[in-house]
Amino acid sequence: MQLLSLSAIMNKVYLLLGSNEGDRASCLQRAIQEIKETCGILINKSSVYETAAWGIEQQAAFLNQVIYIDTALSPLQLLKAIQQIEDRSGRQRDIKWGPRTLDIDILLYNDEIIHLPELNVPHPFLQKRRFTIVPLAEIAPQVVHPVLRKTITQLLADCNDPLAVSIFKG
Repeated sequence: MQLLSLSAIMNKVYLLLGSNEGDRASCLQRAIQEIKETCGILINKSSVYETAAWGIEQQAAFLNQVIYIDTALSPLQLLKAIQQIEDRSGRQRDIKWGPRTLDIDILLYNDEIIHLPELNVPHPFLQKRRFTIVPLAEIAPQVVHPVLRKTITQLLADCNDPLAVSIFKG
């Protein structure tokens, strides 16, 4: 009997973490720890970046970070797991693009294209938001967007989002 290698069943996933309520940096750190405990193996993480809010601009600045994990979870299992992590952080889902203690988005899941009522991957705003592309380009510059067929570096060069994104000095 031949055993499958672990890498054959692991899915390569990029997640965007964001927070603009409470102790933002600690919230991101706790989220990463919970993701490691419940979702998969942390392979890499970007620097933490600070940016003004996108969508609804009259709110506190966000801290954002992209992490790269290997997970055995399916896309929907992963979505459920990260939503539970958000809920445990005190996340309120009252206002779209409103303030939040923690937001976790699935940016990329392997090179899959997923269109379900509860999940769209690649994330539909990935290429439109500098606060997403900058940290993603830091750790995955040559990854190719499966729909647009451009590298993350190319998407960053093409991005028209005017919001400044800077490394958080804490």
